[in-house]
Amino acid sequence: MDLRKLKKLIDLVQESGISELEVTEGEEKVRIAKHVSGPAPVNYVSHMPGHAPAPAPVAAATTVPAAADEDALPEGHVVKSPMVGTFYRASSPGAKPLAEIGQSVAAGDVLCIIEAMKLMNEIEAEVSGTIKAILVENGEPVEFGEPLFVIG
Repeated sequence: MDLRKLKKLIDLVQESGISELEVTEGEEKVRIAKHVSGPAPVNYVSHMPGHAPAPAPVAAATTVPAAADEDALPEGHVVKSPMVGTFYRASSPGAKPLAEIGQSVAAGDVLCIIEAMKLMNEIEAEVSGTIKAILVENGEPVEFGEPLFVIG
């Protein structure tokens, strides 16, 4: 299996919600696993005929920030990302953030924007209350279901 195909498979695992991928091509077999539970690197193992399998660390696993750990979140309603994309707190660079900690919001108020495939998607508050926490930094990538805000 050539390196370009291997790189594409690695990118696929890192960008998608899957945690493991195994591909068999002829007599070659590649298994790619992503572990997000700790800071350990992802190991990519290639089984080729005539060669002993050996793990080869290629890329570090992405880890979920400690602030996003649902056990450590303040009490309240957690607004989660409905998609994979890039999190933006403001409608344009240099503009005032759409939501701040301590700000009162009503259901339907725009909290942030998530850019996905060059489309800007407004994320609205699902409940009324006060923003207790903002769990993602501006410009960071977010995953589907990742906690973004806590509204109390």
